Amino acid sequence: MQDSLATTIVEFDEDTGVGRITLNRPDALNALSGQLRDDIVESLRLLEDHNDDDEIALRAVVLEGAEGNFCAGADITEFEDSAAGASAARTHFEFISQFPVPVIAKIEGYCLGGGLETAMACDIRFADADARLGLPEVDLGLIPGAGGVQYISNLSNPAAASEIAMTGDHISAARADELGLVNRVPDDLEATTQEFAETIASKPPLAIQAIKDSAQTAAQTTLEEGIAYDNKLFEPLLATEDHKEGARAFAEDDYEPEFNGR
Repeated sequence: MQDSLATTIVEFDEDTGVGRITLNRPDALNALSGQLRDDIVESLRLLEDHNDDDEIALRAVVLEGAEGNFCAGADITEFEDSAAGASAARTHFEFISQFPVPVIAKIEGYCLGGGLETAMACDIRFADADARLGLPEVDLGLIPGAGGVQYISNLSNPAAASEIAMTGDHISAARADELGLVNRVPDDLEATTQEFAETIASKPPLAIQAIKDSAQTAAQTTLEEGIAYDNKLFEPLLATEDHKEGARAFAEDDYEPEFNGR
């Protein structure tokens, strides 16, 4: 399946359950216009429709940018209505973060401002060695409007967030890796991203969704509260068909489990 919206390309691989969304404004370095924000949300909704399919369900999503750049940030030509722009940015940011299956950011080229915030809304981030990441809003007299400072503080530490946001400087993928802003800087970005997406897609989807929920909650709670929350997530999974499949495969070396999200 492939669909083209005004500013995104949406693909779904029925063999693997992996969806792919390409930000498609290459002439603007895939900057976040209002249309692109809307199309990101609509693209995710199109992919989510596959969860109603009895045969092949969506299990993972790769988010990337067209022609060598992830996203250069907000489209400043639309800054006249800055309050509306900030609100729209939060909407697509939260939709990615709360999406029921893992979203993997494949980062090439520029990943700046709202583009970096979009990547940090994803569950996993892989970056090309030549990628450049940063929060340049300070040079417009602004702060990152969709949680950039907060997310870097959680992923790394407040001092790193302050340095990146206060200077507005671009940092290398290697530096982002050191700070924990990206998961990996692989030699082959496409192959690594696709292999990882397919691996996640092969796992029990209810458990994957619970892990995503747990990881997001961890940044907002104490360790004690987080463990109690995980216990609540754990117990219902014991009654699932997927748990029985996994247990059988663990006990029988030659048994290949088929996880169906039930």
